[in-house]
Amino acid sequence: MNTEISHLTSNAAALLAETDAQRIRAIRSRRWLVYPRAKQVLERLNQLLDHPRGTRMPSLAIYGDSGMGKTMIMKRFRDQHPPSFSSLTGKLKTPVLAMEMTSRPGERRFYAELLTLLGAPQRPRADIAQMEQAAMRIMEAIGVQVLVIDEVHNILAGTYREQRIVLNTLRFLSNRLQISLVCFGVNDAREAIGGDVQLARRFEQFTLSRWAANEQFEILISLILRNTPLRQPSVLTAKSLRRMLQISEGITANLFHMLNTLAIEAIESGQERITDAAVERWEPEFDAEAAFA
Repeated sequence: MNTEISHLTSNAAALLAETDAQRIRAIRSRRWLVYPRAKQVLERLNQLLDHPRGTRMPSLAIYGDSGMGKTMIMKRFRDQHPPSFSSLTGKLKTPVLAMEMTSRPGERRFYAELLTLLGAPQRPRADIAQMEQAAMRIMEAIGVQVLVIDEVHNILAGTYREQRIVLNTLRFLSNRLQISLVCFGVNDAREAIGGDVQLARRFEQFTLSRWAANEQFEILISLILRNTPLRQPSVLTAKSLRRMLQISEGITANLFHMLNTLAIEAIESGQERITDAAVERWEPEFDAEAAFA
């Protein structure tokens, strides 16, 4: 590789041929980086997908503060296993089905959301039993193996009775269809899933903790910089890394927002690199939507 761009990945280096506006647009766009922690979660998710079907399928609960990249991991897993159509059998296969828990969950609302996702919304007067049977019939027909549920902490918005019903519904679907469940949520989701002891026992737990001053954090920053299309390498001191960690409070989204903002400033100023001085004077504005990796 040309030594002038050896500090970048091949994809980031290719963007140097674009205009400044296009590079800035690329920096602002959401992009996936395979950092070790995310890779570990994806490997475990793929193991669930490959697990032989049977009773009491293993499941996975992934917890973390808002902005730690849970939804991005979920989307990455879903996109790695998209629906496929076989021209030989004429059947659609959807190994991974991903949904978001409704804001005020109940059995009817849960099945309505699920059926809409399956492309089979029910008539308004359909009873819960009909909705349940329709959902199971379609999920079995398309070969769902893993049901992914984002924002699972929304279960707590319901009454105690509603929470129990939704958890019973999840356990029923897992048992009847022999599928694994994957739940993403903030740390409060532990309480939600823990509301059903039998269901909770099936879940392996993985926590996306806030970043700390360690090697994993340094790897993350290095990956972000290598994937940011600046013409000059950004060499940051340990002091700058500590400041970034302090300002971001260890939240992944905040880190990306900070580095993306600094990178855009570097392009607009013509400096083409992020400096210690820029990190030192930067002030957070985390109300804006962060661009995740």
